[in-house]
Amino acid sequence: MTLFLQFLFAGLTTGSVYALVGIGFNIIYNSTSIINLAQGEFVVLGGLMMWFFLESLQLPFSVSLCLTLLTAAIIGLAQERLTIKPLLKKGDLLLMIMVTIAFSILIRGILMFKFGKDPYTYSPFTEGEPIEIFGAIITQQTLWVIGITVFCIVLLYLFFNKTMTGRAMKACSLDVKAARLMGINVSKVVMLSFLISAVIGAIGGIAITPISLMEYDKGAMLSVKGFCAAILGGLGKSRGAVVGGFTLGMLESLTAGYIHSGFKDAIALLIMLFILFVKPAGIFGKTEILRLRKF
Repeated sequence: MTLFLQFLFAGLTTGSVYALVGIGFNIIYNSTSIINLAQGEFVVLGGLMMWFFLESLQLPFSVSLCLTLLTAAIIGLAQERLTIKPLLKKGDLLLMIMVTIAFSILIRGILMFKFGKDPYTYSPFTEGEPIEIFGAIITQQTLWVIGITVFCIVLLYLFFNKTMTGRAMKACSLDVKAARLMGINVSKVVMLSFLISAVIGAIGGIAITPISLMEYDKGAMLSVKGFCAAILGGLGKSRGAVVGGFTLGMLESLTAGYIHSGFKDAIALLIMLFILFVKPAGIFGKTEILRLRKF
């Protein structure tokens, strides 16, 4: 039982990051129907930039945090303004997805040039003895990761359901043409969706780096895991991304613990294939006819 709990908490920790990446996928998908395959790079960007400001420049934690999130927001904004906006009116989804892959490769190359191939980490948010729960040892940073994820989920729920801007974004996800007729600036909604998803990804990177070493090339696999979480829960369903992320993280941890660590990364691909064959719409999704959006 102790070993199971240890694996379970480890799975919840990595699953938290997968959930945040999956939420980022869904935010952009709901506003544009685009799968942003550069989403995992923002997790890496958050972790490495936080190290740069905190350890290299020796700035205070709060200042480093703000600068890291600002950097992620600017890059997310640049992605939308420079690569996605010019292509939206053409309506070629495949081309836009390919552009997100090119953008992810660009970010990865810049990070490799700046940080090299070495792994980076920094001190946990709080110092102290690990916490023991029924024999399982849980570090304080693990609780930070899970807590930050829950906080982001609640904050996004309130934003999308209690604010006019959030409701405008939800309206665009339902019907772009109707939203435009109601006076909603669709272009700004798309821009905001990229900005929010970039910040969400960076938060995940900031939280997980003290536990898991951050390297420049982790973004591609994180994108795969986050996309799998989104598919598992139902693409476009934020609650589905949360459930899918935590489920995937726990399955990976249990597989590594009880079977073999070499099979851990294959679990995401196997789950994705299984879901696509059995229930393509995901756990919370509904099968419907895909209609290309006109901007």
